[in-house]
Amino acid sequence: MTLSEFFTYLGEHPFVLLAYFLIIPFTALLAGFMGKGEGHLSPWKYLYALLIFAVCIPGIFAVAYSVYRFFFERGSIMNADMFVQVLPIVSMLLTLGIIRRNVSFDYIPGFDRITSLWISIAAIIILMYLADRTHIFAFVRLPVYALVLIVLGLLLVFRLAIKRTVA
Repeated sequence: MTLSEFFTYLGEHPFVLLAYFLIIPFTALLAGFMGKGEGHLSPWKYLYALLIFAVCIPGIFAVAYSVYRFFFERGSIMNADMFVQVLPIVSMLLTLGIIRRNVSFDYIPGFDRITSLWISIAAIIILMYLADRTHIFAFVRLPVYALVLIVLGLLLVFRLAIKRTVA
């Protein structure tokens, strides 16, 4: 099964996706009501961490997939699959908003890893987009390992710049 076939299957059978991405914000809302003002304490912060990881990983993947489809494949936004490309992002934003009302993200264990994942994927997409638009590969005859080292170096510089800007 290819990735395209998997996305087609998910689009044709949306019940599982719909249930998954509706249960997570509902659980966050329910936890917010039950643990009002106690989100920074031990059982709640781990539940919030689980919910954040469960919704952010598919949400980040959906953002990266959408950016790839629109910028690199030149796909139309009108052809976006609502269940594969839009629902995970909406559910992620909704869940993060609900959790943010009850607890600061500083208390959530592992939230810095999700932020680091966002930064890494954004940096890679930006570097891929710049390389695609400048056609640098057509003019430079570098060995592959040198090109990989340049990309990794730019990625590290980009991540350090973002972390210093945010911190």
